[in-house]
Amino acid sequence: MHRMTMSSLARLGLALPALLLSGAALAAGDPIAAAEKQPLNLHAIGMFLVFVAMTMGITFWASNRTKSASDFYTAGGGITGFQNGLAIAGDYMSAATLLGLTALVYGSGLDGYIYALCFFAGWPIILFLMAERLRNLGRFTFADITSYRLDQGKVRTMAAIGSLTVVCFYLIAQMVGAGQLIKLLFGLDYNIAVVAVGALMIVYVIKGGMLATTWVQIIKACMLLAGGTLVMLLAMSQFGFSYTTVVEKAVAAHKSGWSMMSPGKLIPDPVTAVSLALGLMFGTAGLPHILMRFFTVTNAKEARKSVLYASGFIAYFFNVIFLMGLCAILIVGQNPEFFEGGQVGGKLVGGGNMVAMHLAKAVGGNLLLGFLAAVAFATILAVVAGLALAGASSISHDLYARVIMKGQAKEEDEMRVSRFATLALGVIAVVLGIAFEKQNVAFMVGLAFGIAASSNFPVLILSMYWKGLTTRGALAGGYIGLALAVTLVVLSKSVWVTVLGNPAPLFPYEQPALFSMPVAFLICIVVSKLDRSAAAKKELAAFDDQFVRAQTGYGAAAASNH
Repeated sequence: MHRMTMSSLARLGLALPALLLSGAALAAGDPIAAAEKQPLNLHAIGMFLVFVAMTMGITFWASNRTKSASDFYTAGGGITGFQNGLAIAGDYMSAATLLGLTALVYGSGLDGYIYALCFFAGWPIILFLMAERLRNLGRFTFADITSYRLDQGKVRTMAAIGSLTVVCFYLIAQMVGAGQLIKLLFGLDYNIAVVAVGALMIVYVIKGGMLATTWVQIIKACMLLAGGTLVMLLAMSQFGFSYTTVVEKAVAAHKSGWSMMSPGKLIPDPVTAVSLALGLMFGTAGLPHILMRFFTVTNAKEARKSVLYASGFIAYFFNVIFLMGLCAILIVGQNPEFFEGGQVGGKLVGGGNMVAMHLAKAVGGNLLLGFLAAVAFATILAVVAGLALAGASSISHDLYARVIMKGQAKEEDEMRVSRFATLALGVIAVVLGIAFEKQNVAFMVGLAFGIAASSNFPVLILSMYWKGLTTRGALAGGYIGLALAVTLVVLSKSVWVTVLGNPAPLFPYEQPALFSMPVAFLICIVVSKLDRSAAAKKELAAFDDQFVRAQTGYGAAAASNH
């Protein structure tokens, strides 16, 4: 198999799911507008409408139980570890996981599986280093933790800017992905799809808050796990449920032969590979919509349990995806029905992203295809709702209530601002989704991971574990990490060449995390060490109180009864 660079992965047809919440986004190179409108899929539309009706019922049920700011932001802290684990898995497993990673295994074999594992590597960090302290120290957003003993106004402003940047890039990516998915799977127009997603997202969040969002994510996670498992089992049944048989036949059928089961061809450049791995690993621990989920559980014990359950569900699904990809090599790759012009080995109908969908049709007919298409779109809705809530909470809780109103805001006013912020984010997401239809926005997801790893994560982890962190150190490290990550991505090939049309990139690598994250940590530490101000001495002295609360949970927000 010929050596591939990051940009050449687009030839595998990974451009569409690359725009969704997944690292498959980081591999895409071509504009995503290549998706062609398919015939109207009534099965998919019908099943999707059933899902929307179900989730709308949940939203209005939740709205009757969302009375306070705590209910709106964190479902009153009354979600169990198991429920939260499912919701986190639902937040984390996007349509790209289903479509993009299946296509990646179909095209690259074992490399696709290794790529998937990069997303999994961040969860042990969250489990062992962060989950307990997040729950004990925070209330609504992770800025509660970073500003616990530091200057509230300045640190919250920085955290809000970092969070909103991550959220906006993700939202754009999701909206564009939704439009392209609808075009591919449902046969409807792009603009209709984007507006529909935006409208549903606004209703979910404004009416039901975190409680509705959580249950939408749980239902979606169950549908995704059930749908993927069913397709995998039906596919494996054709080979007597024998992994050995599937591998032997896939190797014989694949153009790369046995080399498809050896690693290292997907990203041959070691610097890019390490940078990508760091971004995915530590970026996960800095994503605001994932971190926010730890404030929804009753206590620190449930926070740890939720990570454990989430890790289990995500790991299981990645294995399902790997088996689906291998089976697709044999079932889809050998069937002329799924290729344009009936030419096996040519271009897949609907593009390379349709591997999972073609497999569903091959093993379960139009009904299973419709179900999986509905699941793929429902996935986007769930992720978008979580992102919108994270963005709205940064605006209302961090900027409005704590910075502008200095902690004197009334709860009803804070919730009102939150709902207006959700509406504004929804409108912006729709407008940008339509504006970026024909643009390569894959770099936005790469940028989101880079920002999360370079801006949010260093300040968050140091504020929890290092006594010496001061406000000046946190601000310097956070802002410089944010600016450097953005700058390096803009100067890389994905933006400088592909988007801006320059002949050659000024920064040779497409992933910034290897360079921007260590710089952010270093600046945090150096500036904090050099800070001899009176405020710095008070901040250092306040660490002991923070440490006791982090360990015991004494004084942490209690759960509400629903």
